[in-house]
Parts: sequence; structure tokens; C-alpha cells
Amino acid sequence: MRVLVHDYSGHPFQVELSGELARRGHDVTHSWCDAHVSGKGNLGGYPDVRFEAIGQGEVVEKLSFGKRLGQELRYGVQLARQIRRRRPDVVLFGNVPVPMMAVVTCYLVVTRTPWVSWQQDVQGIAMRSFAGTKLGKGFLVFATIAGWIERWCNRRADAIVVISNAFLDVHRKWGTAGKTSVIPNWAPLGELVPTPRDNAWAQEHDLVDAPNLVYSGTLGLKHNPRLLVQLTKAVRDRGVPAQLTVVTEGQAVDELADEATTLGVPITLLPFQPYERLSEVLGSGDVLVVVLDKSAGAFSVPSKTLSYLCAARPVVGLMPDENLAAQLIDAAGGFVGSPDLGSIPAAADWVVEVLSNDEEREKLGQRSRELAEREFELSLCGARFEEILLRVAR
Repeated sequence: MRVLVHDYSGHPFQVELSGELARRGHDVTHSWCDAHVSGKGNLGGYPDVRFEAIGQGEVVEKLSFGKRLGQELRYGVQLARQIRRRRPDVVLFGNVPVPMMAVVTCYLVVTRTPWVSWQQDVQGIAMRSFAGTKLGKGFLVFATIAGWIERWCNRRADAIVVISNAFLDVHRKWGTAGKTSVIPNWAPLGELVPTPRDNAWAQEHDLVDAPNLVYSGTLGLKHNPRLLVQLTKAVRDRGVPAQLTVVTEGQAVDELADEATTLGVPITLLPFQPYERLSEVLGSGDVLVVVLDKSAGAFSVPSKTLSYLCAARPVVGLMPDENLAAQLIDAAGGFVGSPDLGSIPAAADWVVEVLSNDEEREKLGQRSRELAEREFELSLCGARFEEILLRVAR
């Protein structure tokens, strides 16, 4: 097959899937949006894959609704042109904003190009959950329209892949359950490997001497960044001189800095690091932390959690317990609590206990890695995607 894979975010495991499809003999183009600021995967790291970005030389205007809408529509046109140039037998795309999705779907329908929707989130539901809380009530109108468009697009897909069984009820309502398959996300085991706590990256950033809590990934509407600082403060109040390291970009950086200053928590704030250093970034942590708002529920599985497990470190998850990532953390022996202040004392007690027991910390890290090795078997995921893409292409 000639396959075009577009992952808007450029995340690691999507890139790995393109590499696996190319290894199986297919002609693969991997596309992503360079304007979207987030941690990227091994883009360009697979010699048999053709890598082509859209949105180059720009940054998504996340805080300006009008500008962002215009950009996302334009990126839809850019992706459609990319599809026209490459003439793939089948297109697989995911993480695509709704306006961009609408443009690309129209192009695929008109040109009768087979395509698969790789649904990482139910965007209409997510948007409605933010209306009236983190966004104005007027945003509810746009969220409703976005939900209609998202349903319209997925109804026209030749096949749909979702990342959790929680999505299936939505597709039953949409009438698309019959063409929907569940393939959970994974992380690249060969690229994200356990490293010593005292590694080169940790030394470069003076993170060796004190216990270190680490968060690495995006922080947006689905996250409460202040919980990271409050957890670290609670650990310090229990007599452990912990520090917090956060690798992210965007508006949350100022929020974290303000909260850390207010609470007197030592914090290291860094932009997204090169992908080849990510193992060291995660390895610099004694405990890795992930947060996810209740509004995200079961429909958003933070991929950073999957990377954390690969890093062989204990994990704290402040997130809804019905989330698939929460279930993985629990299976690895980590701590799962609700994403609010009420969970901070219990989470801090757990972190203090882990930090005070080297043997237990090592055991929990090994358990995380073993779970990742059981769950993230690339050949099985690759085979399932290949079967779906072949069936759609034919």
C-alpha cells in the first residue's frame, strides 16, 4: 500500500507505527503539524519513511479563537494538498482539530480516497465539558457545532480506530460502532528506556542531589498544573526536601512559576526537550506525576503516562479513576487519586513512603517497565493497523 499517516501532534508512538508499516513493505508518508507545540517523537528517524510536515514556520495561536480557527482551516487545506501530491491508497489520521478534520474529510469524500479515523479524543464532549468552567458559556454553541461536525466526519470514514472501550457508547449513538475497532495506545519500548537516576541530563540541570518529582508533557485545559506544585509542597511539609521539574511550554509555565513562588517550592521549568533525551528526562525523576481533570473522564488517555511506564519509575496519577491510564498506573502499583486538593495528602504520604524506601522504589519502577513490555507489543499493534488499512484500501 501507499499509506499517508497524519498525526497532528507528531507524538512518538504514531511515528513508530509508520516505521513498523514501512518495515512491513508499505510506502509510508508520515505527516504532522509543525506549528503545534508539544513533545515530538522520532520524526525523521526511520529511513524507510517519508517525513513531511505541514504548518511549518508557524505556531498555533491557542489563546486566540479567531486566529486559531483560521489556522486550523488552513492546515486542513495543506493536508489535503499533501494527500493530493502523494496519492495514497489509504489515509490514517488522528489528533486532528475539528475545523481541519472537516476540510480534509470533504476532500477525501470528493476524491473517494479511503481513510481511517484514529480517534484519540471525543472532541465535542471535551469542548462541552469546558464551556462555562474554563471557557465562557458562549463556547457551548461552538462545542455543539464541533460535535456535529465530528460525528459527520466519522460517519464518512471507512473505518475508525479508538483507544479505549469507553468510546464505543459514543459510536453506538453515532451509528458507527460496526466499523470501529479498539486499539489502545502504546509507547516505543526501544526508544524510551530506563536510565540511571544520576544521568547526564539530570547533571546538566542540577537535579541529582534532591528527591525529584517530574512532569513532562503538555499542560492545557484538561490539566490543573497547580496540583503539581501543591503535591510537591505537601511532600516537603512531611520532611522530604523534594523539588519539582516540569518540562512543558505555554500558558501553564507562568501559572506554575506563580504557584511555586507562593508556596515556596523549588521548581525547574524547562521547554520541551529533544526526543532523544526523553529517557534521561524521565529517568531524572524519583517519582513521575501525571494530572488530568475530571472533565476529561474516560475519553482522553494521556500518552505521557505510557512513556512514564517505559521509564521504569513509580507513577502518581491525579486523574479520574475510570480513565484507562489510571488503570495502567494502578496495575503498575502506582498511586491513583482524584484530580483535586482532596487527594493531595494521601498522594504525598505515598510519595514520601516511596522516597524513603530505595528497594520499594526500585521494585515499583521494575513493575512499571514490565507492564509496559507486556502491553506495548509493537508487532501486534502494527498487525492490527495493517489489517484495517489493507481492508479499507481494497
